[in-house]
Amino acid sequence: MRSGPVDTPAGVGGRGYPRAVVTALYRRYRPETFAELIGQAHVTDPLRTALRTDRVNHAYLFSGPRGCGKTTSARILARCLNCAEGPTDTPCGVCPSCIELGRGGGGSLDVVEIDAASHNGVDDARDLRERAVFAPARDRYKIFILDEAHMVTPQGFNALLKLVEEPPEHVKFIFATTEPEKVIGTIRSRTHHYPFRLVPPALLLEYVAHLCEEEGVTTEAGVLPLVVKAGGGSPRDTLSLLDQLIAGSEGAGVEYERATALLGYTSASLIDDVVTAVAEADAAGAFASVDRIVQTGQDPRRFVEDLLERMRDLIVVAATGDAAASVLRGAPADQIAALTVQAQRFGAAELSRIADTISDALDEMVGATSPRLHLELMVARMLVPASDAGAATRIERLERRVGVESAQQPVPAAQPVAAAAPSPAAVPTPTFDVPPPSTAVPAPAPPSAPPSAPREGPSAAVVPSAASTRAPGELTIQHVRDAWPEVLETVQRAKRSAWAVVYTSYPLALKADVLTLAFVSRSDVEGFKRPGQTGGGVSEVLRSAILDVLGVRVKFLPRVDGGAARAEPAPATAPVAEVPPDDPDDVPPPPDPAERTVAPAVAPPAVVAPAVAVVSEPLPPAGWGAVAPEPEPEPEHRPPPEAVAPVVTYPVPPIRPDEAQRYGESVVRELLGASFLEETLIVPSEVR
Repeated sequence: MRSGPVDTPAGVGGRGYPRAVVTALYRRYRPETFAELIGQAHVTDPLRTALRTDRVNHAYLFSGPRGCGKTTSARILARCLNCAEGPTDTPCGVCPSCIELGRGGGGSLDVVEIDAASHNGVDDARDLRERAVFAPARDRYKIFILDEAHMVTPQGFNALLKLVEEPPEHVKFIFATTEPEKVIGTIRSRTHHYPFRLVPPALLLEYVAHLCEEEGVTTEAGVLPLVVKAGGGSPRDTLSLLDQLIAGSEGAGVEYERATALLGYTSASLIDDVVTAVAEADAAGAFASVDRIVQTGQDPRRFVEDLLERMRDLIVVAATGDAAASVLRGAPADQIAALTVQAQRFGAAELSRIADTISDALDEMVGATSPRLHLELMVARMLVPASDAGAATRIERLERRVGVESAQQPVPAAQPVAAAAPSPAAVPTPTFDVPPPSTAVPAPAPPSAPPSAPREGPSAAVVPSAASTRAPGELTIQHVRDAWPEVLETVQRAKRSAWAVVYTSYPLALKADVLTLAFVSRSDVEGFKRPGQTGGGVSEVLRSAILDVLGVRVKFLPRVDGGAARAEPAPATAPVAEVPPDDPDDVPPPPDPAERTVAPAVAPPAVVAPAVAVVSEPLPPAGWGAVAPEPEPEPEHRPPPEAVAPVVTYPVPPIRPDEAQRYGESVVRELLGASFLEETLIVPSEVR
């Protein structure tokens, strides 16, 4: 049963005659049975079962958001109880009670609807209690429907408590409220509570499309999703907005532009312009769109909300691909295709970063600050390149640094050792003061160890470069050395006291996840291993810096004077990776200065005999100071190996002007084996 517009004769409406009034959509299509109620199956199914099995309670509490069907369900329940064929779960619709409680009915004497907002006191509760004593005039039950029940005062509820707890056999109570927590517990405990919910958008979209067909109204693409979005899941609010659009449209069609203007949403074309400008880094176009928003009088906050929803749609399209239509319900196919094209112009990380920027701007658009100012600042932040603000780009840069990109390229076959050895004239000027661990030549083995196989000629000290032998994506010591200046800068920004300990150190070797560090003095090693007062010492600060720059977490093996660590190979039974690097008790002590022969800092390169270990040191990396390489002297005659004592060089990092005093102290400690009477690590108080 549906009431339509009232027909009036031609000419009626002028000369003081009242014009016909069209009944609102939400009244014309108000459900009359539980089967017509959409989106509330979790409520209607138990109620219908209770009606069929004759297990109806004496009091019910219906709660939920506005416009979701609480009062309508109360009327349907009253029709089911007082139907001539009832109690039944489906009213007949033809008996007097069903007609009076239908869409066009005037109400029943035995079904009393009370607005609790204006009848919430003790006197009103007393009046209701007196009316409940009398039997129903015609129907089976006398039913009291209290709408907005949360407005009843505690005193009024207490006055009703005895009646609700033990009502007469012919009395039923139905409380409807949007705030069930304000109904006192003694009343709630005596009712059957059914919580109503908002209707899902997909179901509501299908419902309003059906109503438009019933009304003979055509809508442009995108109008109904806007109506459903504005309704917020409430069928009554959605039908009210649709009724408003139909009433304000010319003819029998609803245009998209008029719908966006009336509902206050931003036009899709304007949002497309902003998204395109951001994708192309077109600042002029983006700020021109902002000016259009302001000049047309649109709400900047509403525009930011719509733009954030568009970024959400792009993220969904980029993540789901062809399945985006199942997530973005109601969106036409051409709109999904347009969103797919827009999403392809961004990366997933870029979309997420822009969405975060818009969300932050939306949170800040409060107070007295100009909304236009917030809007323009938001657009400026959106136009910032991802390389400056995006973490994903930094990760990609780190992956390129450690060689992950080489996994997509064929790795050249390793050349033989003899063929890889360049001639002395073709060797370029070294750029590091610390040679790679692969170029180190082991010192002669102790007498008790078995003699090692003799090496043949000078090519025995030459091995293939790390770049040609490492596996794709493998971090090598050369990568660590390349990034070491940036690591030290990160440590300096994090904690200057930690930087004061590690700024003279340099990476010596890397095996698995164990990084061997060389220090110039024993005190630096002790300071490096000393735990911090708050739980994180120098080693933890350096580890965090390496993790931030290189993206790997390493363990440390600190040594005094990296030359000794390079010249003395680790025993085969105790590889470096098996030593717990950060445990002070397990770190091997440095070699005794008295037991080793120290040569000058720069030794002339020459052909290495089996009993001689000579290490030629390259220049330091950038940031350690510029030190010119010594010219290579002419080759000289070497005596037989048995007549020459092993010579090992121990390089010292270059000295900065402000390191002279500290370097001198380290030389005294290491070369003379002496120690100062009082030695304290100076740490600025502001960074402790």
